[in-house]
Amino acid sequence: MNLSDLIKNVDVIEKLNFKDVDIKGISYNSKTINSHEIFVCLKGEHVDGHDYAQGAFEKGAVALMCERPLNIEIPQIIVKSTQESIADIASAFYHHPTNELNLMGVTGTNGKTTVAHLVQKIFEKADKKCALIGTLGYKMSSTDDYLEAKHTTPQAPEMQATLSKILKSDIMNVITEVSSHALEQFRVKNCIFQTAIFTNLTQDHLDYHITMDNYFNAKAKLFRTLKKGNNAVINNDDKYAKKLLEQIDKDVNILTYGVKNHSDIMAKNIEFMPDGVNFDCEYKGEVLNFKLHLNGMFSVYNSLSAIGAALANGIDFHTIKEALEVTKSVAGRFEIVRTNPMVIVDYAHTPDGLENILHAARELTQKDANLICLFGCGGNRDCTKRPKMGKIAQQLCDKIIITSDNPRQEDPQVIITDILSGLSLINPKTVFVEPDRHLAIKLLKDISNENDVLVLAGKGHETYQILADKTIHFDDREEVSKVFNQD
Repeated sequence: MNLSDLIKNVDVIEKLNFKDVDIKGISYNSKTINSHEIFVCLKGEHVDGHDYAQGAFEKGAVALMCERPLNIEIPQIIVKSTQESIADIASAFYHHPTNELNLMGVTGTNGKTTVAHLVQKIFEKADKKCALIGTLGYKMSSTDDYLEAKHTTPQAPEMQATLSKILKSDIMNVITEVSSHALEQFRVKNCIFQTAIFTNLTQDHLDYHITMDNYFNAKAKLFRTLKKGNNAVINNDDKYAKKLLEQIDKDVNILTYGVKNHSDIMAKNIEFMPDGVNFDCEYKGEVLNFKLHLNGMFSVYNSLSAIGAALANGIDFHTIKEALEVTKSVAGRFEIVRTNPMVIVDYAHTPDGLENILHAARELTQKDANLICLFGCGGNRDCTKRPKMGKIAQQLCDKIIITSDNPRQEDPQVIITDILSGLSLINPKTVFVEPDRHLAIKLLKDISNENDVLVLAGKGHETYQILADKTIHFDDREEVSKVFNQD
């Protein structure tokens, strides 16, 4: 694509050294740029892409997109925001794939990954191909392996490239997780969503958004893009539901779901079993009983969310039931990796997420057994949630082990101290501290009995641990297998 066509819909401030060169790709990483690509100088939290433009030029960049003129003799497109403009050229370069796709986006603090997987399963049960883009990567069908993703929602060039690949594979339906960062950073700008799904909003990412109002406004951006004939699926039990509904155009089709508040889709007569949850689902006067292989109240809400998305897209209620009743849990989401004792691995890394999984785990804990939780908090992230998570764990568990999550550049002991500050009492018989997560899992084995329920929270599906100076391989599920299978 020539440069003129690429920037046709970009708000350009100035063109320098302009020449209508042929552009064969878009890059924002000077280490991986290829010849004949345009290099976009993104400004991040820690690095400024303008500082790497010379290196990109030396590796073959034929044009630059930047926010200030640079002393490099190739075409430069000066824009107000490279973060926003990269989304414009990405969409143009890949010929606006969402003009033809049925794109569904799910956003919220918790549940995005599970809801996306449930939606994909339902569509496939209805003989509708559906691709998925999210935290675990992206895949063309539920039976495919994941292709790795760096973010919950990819950067704009990767997002548009993936959508284009999906379209070329004759898959017309796509369900994608949409993070608040993605909405704030324009990663999904120019993506036309037909359906937007809201799971919930609880404290997370305040290191980035600063306030809950900012966090809410970031999420609401997805729903403000909806137009007449599009669909919004809203958790009516969430305290932000009413505020979010006020953001949505009156001509958008709205489906609410809930357990407590009257909604279009309601779950009633909920029963928790060792092997899953049963509930009656009511929609337009029809009631179907769902028997799911998923655990916890959060699974009820996630299922209702997926049911709403499927109904909004015209899928039969009975087909939805058939799909959900044969669906297993998602990797790292309340994943039972061992019995005797029962060991559950979950991604919960927010106060609300931890509370939800611990309530669900308590439902599986016998009266004479202990519920034990091992968890930590991420470094260089919202530190105000740490004492809250400590308080929740202590209140809901019989014993807790506080350890490291992904400490990043923070001292693990400082993070642990923050968590401990939320505890009312530090009893050495019920509260244990071990910064080394591997040793903490060994300790978990030592302090548990065969009928106990053990929850490892925070990392879920992750196969790595981010330390100050390196990233190492670390998988809670593998560690449990090693430790508990030892003689």
